[in-house]
Amino acid sequence: MLKITKNELKMNAVKARLAALEGIFNAKSGHPGGSFSATEMLCYLYFEQMNIDPANPKMENRDRFVLSKGHAAPGLYATLALRGYFPVSDLATLRHPDSHLQGHPNMHYTPGVDMSTGSLGQGVSAAVGMALAAKLGGADWKVYAMLGDGELQEGQVWEAAMFAAAKGLDNLTVIVDNNNMQIDGTIGEVNSPYPIDEKFAAFGFHVINISGHCFDDIEKAFAEVKTVTDKPCCIVMKTVKGKGVSYMENNVNWHGAAPNEEQYNQAVTELKTALAGLEEIVA
Repeated sequence: MLKITKNELKMNAVKARLAALEGIFNAKSGHPGGSFSATEMLCYLYFEQMNIDPANPKMENRDRFVLSKGHAAPGLYATLALRGYFPVSDLATLRHPDSHLQGHPNMHYTPGVDMSTGSLGQGVSAAVGMALAAKLGGADWKVYAMLGDGELQEGQVWEAAMFAAAKGLDNLTVIVDNNNMQIDGTIGEVNSPYPIDEKFAAFGFHVINISGHCFDDIEKAFAEVKTVTDKPCCIVMKTVKGKGVSYMENNVNWHGAAPNEEQYNQAVTELKTALAGLEEIVA
């Protein structure tokens, strides 16, 4: 784990959005909305929370992360690159046929990816299996799984949740990216999973509600997670789809679309302006 300041974390989040944006623009395909809503949490996990070693991605006692909402791969790839798992320049090859960075995470090709995901609902089941394996093997590593709020419409999510609580998997933390939007509209319009927190509590989880863009909230949530025993935890983070780019924010059309050149340039300008402001504070 690294120990960095909150402002450095904020800068990394902006850098991750810029890097993910470049990949999506070059690929002319990808999912910026859900990548950008999850960026602060991804940066906190990889720069502050998890026991990992980019020089040894398969370290046996590493903490595991599963991106159950696998379409947000550009955000994960950008975070992994900034953390040192592979060169940032690789992000420009997103979705290219010969690239190790495909549209959804692949554990066989991408350093730092612990589980191949894409079919919604299945990633959290894999994470539950990992957490159970750690318990059975007497290992002390932790497992973190990020789900989309639309993904909660999959029944397999709740089967996994029921099992995790039944087995007392206190080494598992599920993170729900509650940006309130999925490909076809708001989650309420499609098939409402609300109240998310009460549902997970009913399934036996210790639940924490936070703002997913506030590093103070994120830090406090994981401090609380450390105090919980004999049950899994769920962090429900309220986020903004497309966070950081004005025309993408809370716009369902950016769930799975790539910007054209004019839109790309505007997004780059907005993000670089935000980064410059943070760099002035750090300086």
